[in-house]
Amino acid sequence: MKNLVNIAGINTVNVLGAYANTKGKFRFVSKCRAGWMTISDAKEWENEYFIAHPESIISGFTKGSLQTAEFKPEGWDTYLTIFARKGNKIALIDELILEHLTVGTINQLFSNTNLYNQTQYQAVGAKTWADRAFVPYQVPVEA
Repeated sequence: MKNLVNIAGINTVNVLGAYANTKGKFRFVSKCRAGWMTISDAKEWENEYFIAHPESIISGFTKGSLQTAEFKPEGWDTYLTIFARKGNKIALIDELILEHLTVGTINQLFSNTNLYNQTQYQAVGAKTWADRAFVPYQVPVEA
């Protein structure tokens, strides 16, 4: 994305942007309360919601539980990784998710990772939890 500001240096991929006009399925690898990894597939209605609201792909899990999110475009047999976490480091994230990610989601769910970065927030002019963390803040112009 051209308007994406990534001072934090998070590795990005452009899977969702490349398949923006196609349907697909989402799959998640998360850590359950007992401590082992589980794989869950999104329901049909959730797939449509995730495409329309990219931030919700990573915001629907408890803090620290989501490890990987994957997307399989319609007609494909393979899932493509759109979010990957290794310990306290976000290894990669899709640009479309990063573009819609708010300060509040990062502060609540990813405050112990490299997504949480005050310098990043300052670089885009984010002042509230509702502001996007990787897209420059623009004051709405009244007509």
